[in-house]
Amino acid sequence: MHRAFLSLGSNLGNRIFNLQKALELISKHIGDIKSVGALYETEPWGFDSDNWFVNTAIEFDTIHSPRELLHKCMWIENILGRERNKTKEGYSSRLIDIDILFYDDKIINLPDLIIPHLYVHKRKFVLAPLNDIAPEFIHPILKESVQTLFLNCLDKTELIKMDQQLENIS
Repeated sequence: MHRAFLSLGSNLGNRIFNLQKALELISKHIGDIKSVGALYETEPWGFDSDNWFVNTAIEFDTIHSPRELLHKCMWIENILGRERNKTKEGYSSRLIDIDILFYDDKIINLPDLIIPHLYVHKRKFVLAPLNDIAPEFIHPILKESVQTLFLNCLDKTELIKMDQQLENIS
């Protein structure tokens, strides 16, 4: 069994519903969800949009390999209606975005899969919900805790903790 963390985000449609459906599909097809972070409303990172994101992070146990996990996350994104930016011109609005943050303490550097996520330590919208569920988890490359990374993060994008929560059905 492997311990992994994902970041979930949505800035189109019913954002909280999109995240809840993703959580349900992850629970059904990927692994046993152990913790779900708070929901945070955040301005877009890396591109301009009037549609703010709702973001969270989850911790779960899985039997799947990192590559299988990547394919299952992309499958869930497709099921939920994500359209990939085929031009690769940067970031864009999306119904759902699922990123692998950590997989045990593994370091993986492949053309289509990088773990830990390259920007986990640079994004407050990733670190805030991750800090809710795993403040003591140590980044395997930077050798600092999630809490330390969050406290030292230079990201200045606005972040609003929401009252709503996702229902963990695992």
